[in-house]
Amino acid sequence: MIVDSGGGGRLTPKSLWRGVLIGVLGLALATPSRAESVQTAGKQVVAGIVVVSVGIGVLVTVLIVRHNSKQNKITGCISSGTKGLSVTDEKDQRAYALSGDVNGIKAGERMTLVGKRNRAALTFQPRQVSTDLGACRP
Repeated sequence: MIVDSGGGGRLTPKSLWRGVLIGVLGLALATPSRAESVQTAGKQVVAGIVVVSVGIGVLVTVLIVRHNSKQNKITGCISSGTKGLSVTDEKDQRAYALSGDVNGIKAGERMTLVGKRNRAALTFQPRQVSTDLGACRP
């Protein structure tokens, strides 16, 4: 989750939800509370359906964008084996085989890697080295 530390002009999911909530409540409260006729009630029902549909569309779009832009990070010690480099995640204590471009990743170093994790196959495809934390400690 993106955290905004005061200003900076970044749009966070929390501020986006606040904006959507303000918009939906504004539309709901701006409509008349009593229907004057059946025709007006029908128009209100159609307007309500449109507002709900737009809200669902915005929600789905935000969830898809958030899911696709989610950065996976692994922090752990890099080790070299017969099948190549691997990293042992400090959080779940699992060893992930590194695949793809491993330039700049050195065995025996503790690093934070950003990339794509495949938990089923226990592989990690690094996009970049976020932090080099020095040598691993035994």
